Amino acid sequence: MKYNTNSKRLALPEYGRNIQNMVDYCLTVENRDERNRCANAIISIMGNLFPHLRDVNDFKHILWDHLAVMADFKLDVDYPYEIVKKENLHQRPPRIEYSDAAIIYRHYGQMLERLIDKAAEREDGEEKEMLIYLIANQMKKSFLIWNKDSVDNQKILKDLAELSERRIVRNVGTIKFVETIDLIETPQRNTTAKKNKKNHSRKG
Repeated sequence: MKYNTNSKRLALPEYGRNIQNMVDYCLTVENRDERNRCANAIISIMGNLFPHLRDVNDFKHILWDHLAVMADFKLDVDYPYEIVKKENLHQRPPRIEYSDAAIIYRHYGQMLERLIDKAAEREDGEEKEMLIYLIANQMKKSFLIWNKDSVDNQKILKDLAELSERRIVRNVGTIKFVETIDLIETPQRNTTAKKNKKNHSRKG
């Protein structure tokens, strides 16, 4: 009896020994047309093993790359895509450069600071006030993620004035804040919401 432990190491174990054997056989086919047909048949079988990935971008391209890897890049067929090069297979991806921009309050994040800057540049009017309302309440929500115990609306407006370099200065009475309890997700609130949704569905 032949054990897999005595067989050669699989290049891509997720496809299994049978697929690897098919690839090995395809390498031995001398006629190019037959070899192409064999390769396309293997690609179809490989795709059927992972039907849930068919919506992934370049799924077929990935399969052909995998076929080349399992053949140790020795399979001479008409590839429909440009196959990954062997020397690039284990190459480290380029290092991602992280932004070194200073963030005054990290719990609000850099994106929110940019929004505040854009809002401050807008002309006075209804659209600007609506944007400030949305920003202030998002700041409150972000603050609660960082500190779930409490949040003071006056603190939010103070931070808003600071982050906008005092281009946006508002009093508590001029902005309607969402209630803190409505911004905090709790297991009890989630359970109640699910029950209400279920009861509503039954009535419908």
